[in-house]
Amino acid sequence: MLQPAEKSPATTYTAAGTSDRERCVTQHAPLVKRMAHHLLARLPASVQLDDLIQAGLIGLMDAFSRFEESQGVQFEVYAAQRIRGAMLDELRQNDWLPRSVRKALRNIEGAMHKLQQRLQRAPSEREVAAEMQISLADYQQMLYNAKGYQLLYYDELAESEDEPYLERHLPDAAGNPLERLQDKRFRTELVRAIAGLPEREKLMMGLYYEQELNFREIAAILGVSESRVCQIHTQAVARLRTHLLDW
Repeated sequence: MLQPAEKSPATTYTAAGTSDRERCVTQHAPLVKRMAHHLLARLPASVQLDDLIQAGLIGLMDAFSRFEESQGVQFEVYAAQRIRGAMLDELRQNDWLPRSVRKALRNIEGAMHKLQQRLQRAPSEREVAAEMQISLADYQQMLYNAKGYQLLYYDELAESEDEPYLERHLPDAAGNPLERLQDKRFRTELVRAIAGLPEREKLMMGLYYEQELNFREIAAILGVSESRVCQIHTQAVARLRTHLLDW
């Protein structure tokens, strides 16, 4: 009768319950690829999928090295944060979005903010274009060119280069009641902002972020082109950013 093979060091588990590095990468590589594809849909064509995957794998290995069960989260949740953070760091370091595009989105958000205050409702695309004194076609092209701009908001939350956003917001044992209260208020305001989106934009955000459909699948549901979904997404995020300026 054959005896069970002894587990090699490459397949053992640590006391914290996390797998060894090799098993961890093999097991969670599909997560990295899925997150890379999901992120790529919101980025300019100049960004390469392989670069995102490579950065994501680095983030996965970093998560493996840092993870402790005492943090009160599952490894997959913690790893996803690290993977996404590593991908965003890669994008930031390569200055993947031209300053002119960033300026264009700030102008769009400024126009939206003025119209929101004036009209007391979400302005239409034509109204925003008229406020900016450009054609509707030019406005929509600006939205398409600026896909991915919303990712910068995540990075802008860092107070300094030495204190990444994730380091300040990962769960800790002590907790901070004030921070938790502020976080709850922010979530409440974000929910209110999403509820105030035009119906098509609200539907698109739900399909993308809740159902995790890609832009091509959403385009088929909405009966529009994939590029049009990209424009709708960029505009929806711009509305949310405008609504949450105080935060």
